[in-house]
Amino acid sequence: MESANQTSSVTEFVLLGLSAHPKLEKMFFVLILLMYLVILLGNGVLILVTVSVPRLHTPMYFFLGNLSFLDICYTTSSVPLILDSFLTPRKTIPFSACAVQMFLSFAMGATECVLLGMMAFDRYLAICNPLRYPVIMSKVVYVPMAANCWAAGSGASIVQTSLAMRLPFCGNNIINHFTCEILAVLKLACADISINMISMGVTNVIFLGVPVLFIFVSYIFILTTILRIPSAEGRKKAFSTCSAHLTVVVVFYGTILFMYGKPKSTDPLGTDKQDISDKLISLFYGVVTPMLNPIIYSLRNKDVKATVRNLVFQKHFTQ
Repeated sequence: MESANQTSSVTEFVLLGLSAHPKLEKMFFVLILLMYLVILLGNGVLILVTVSVPRLHTPMYFFLGNLSFLDICYTTSSVPLILDSFLTPRKTIPFSACAVQMFLSFAMGATECVLLGMMAFDRYLAICNPLRYPVIMSKVVYVPMAANCWAAGSGASIVQTSLAMRLPFCGNNIINHFTCEILAVLKLACADISINMISMGVTNVIFLGVPVLFIFVSYIFILTTILRIPSAEGRKKAFSTCSAHLTVVVVFYGTILFMYGKPKSTDPLGTDKQDISDKLISLFYGVVTPMLNPIIYSLRNKDVKATVRNLVFQKHFTQ
């Protein structure tokens, strides 16, 4: 009871970031700022294209628009804080703001995991059941599917953030990260966090393991169906409809698995280098992946590429 009453003793957290490496801070400020502008521009264009072009009002592009909006929300929940930390000598964040930032980043990440699974299901139906696809994936079906992705991610984030913020923080308020990453915050609690870790493990299975398995099984059926197509042109056309999604899935989950699955160094002298490595990988996951998504879809999707080109030409000639 005494330790629980000390929760209010921590009113703010200090974000360590790259404080020990000021030269890296200046370089990464410019780099992250440029990437963030590309994220806003690229994903904004994709949203504009999927909303304004009637022939793209299909389930695939509806999910793509949601993914682009999700990437904007995800990066906006953390990148401004990261940029500010590169410029501010003492990088502090109030307790309540830390909770909000933690909720938003966790919610966006969990939602993207489920959304990528729904996009795989959409591609499975389009390729494996093309005749029934328009009936099964009607608007009354795919809109609630996307809404449930957002609801599931937000619900999981509410649970995890509430459990984390109810813990007592008795003095140590230095977060060894750029943002209020939930695992980094849990390390500062002066109480048993076993319930938090069990809850986090269950959430990871639901929002990481299940979607990965779902995507894997979906693409087994997709590849099997594509290989049965007699003509090479038909196989190429069928694969092109899901190649962009598959590339995004590999980049997204590949980064997560590398970030959390790589072995930890047991050499005390290598701890600092490992910390820097973990932070840079986290930046890649949080900034580079959302930047790559619109580029991947623009390069590997003929409809998106052609529509963007037409919009650019129309704007150029109208001027």
